Amino acid sequence: MTEKILAEKNRVVRHSRLELIEHWAIAISGLILLATGIFELPVAKRYYIITVPGLGWTADFITSLYLHYAAALIFTVAGIFHLLYHGARGETGLLPQKGDMKASVTVMKSLFGFGQEPPMHKYLPEQRWAYVGMALIIAMLIVSGLIKTYKNIYAPDLSPAIVLTATWIHNICFVLFFLAFLAHMAAILLKPNWPMVRGIFTGKVRLDYARHRHALWMADLEKNEKSVDS
Repeated sequence: MTEKILAEKNRVVRHSRLELIEHWAIAISGLILLATGIFELPVAKRYYIITVPGLGWTADFITSLYLHYAAALIFTVAGIFHLLYHGARGETGLLPQKGDMKASVTVMKSLFGFGQEPPMHKYLPEQRWAYVGMALIIAMLIVSGLIKTYKNIYAPDLSPAIVLTATWIHNICFVLFFLAFLAHMAAILLKPNWPMVRGIFTGKVRLDYARHRHALWMADLEKNEKSVDS
């Protein structure tokens, strides 16, 4: 399912099923990585996490490590697939554009009642900046994680300097990923963004909302549909 206006249902398809699968594969595996990364530290017993029904395993380092590896596999495959698939298709809608920084300030001010939000494309300017930031964090997590995994499985005598550097990068990006996740959740709490929540689960948003807030995207979409019909 690609971008399409469903006028009779007051809906517009914003994300394809494949894009939803990509999003949730990265999101869920990322959350599992956050949790298991913490559980690899001696915190489960210290903070009585093991007393929570069903979480007794959190004190077992090996179990947490194996779950971490399994989630990392999904996380890495989904991330690489996203990059290759959408890169091959030439899809650049989530990459920053000229004027995005200024537009982001305007949008943020409008959220607090200062001025009006300008017409937008499919993605808001701050979404594009957030995408690049998250992509860099994910890339660093994957590369540093692969180095640590290679050391654990194949090269226990790997250079300590390389291991230490990879560990520091992994830990710093772990914190940045968590902060980015919190920022993502905070953005959803803003009332103007509420209509987009539906799209995260169904791939569709209200047509009237899209025409109001994403007028430039809708103009392009309606133009393309007219050219196809003709």
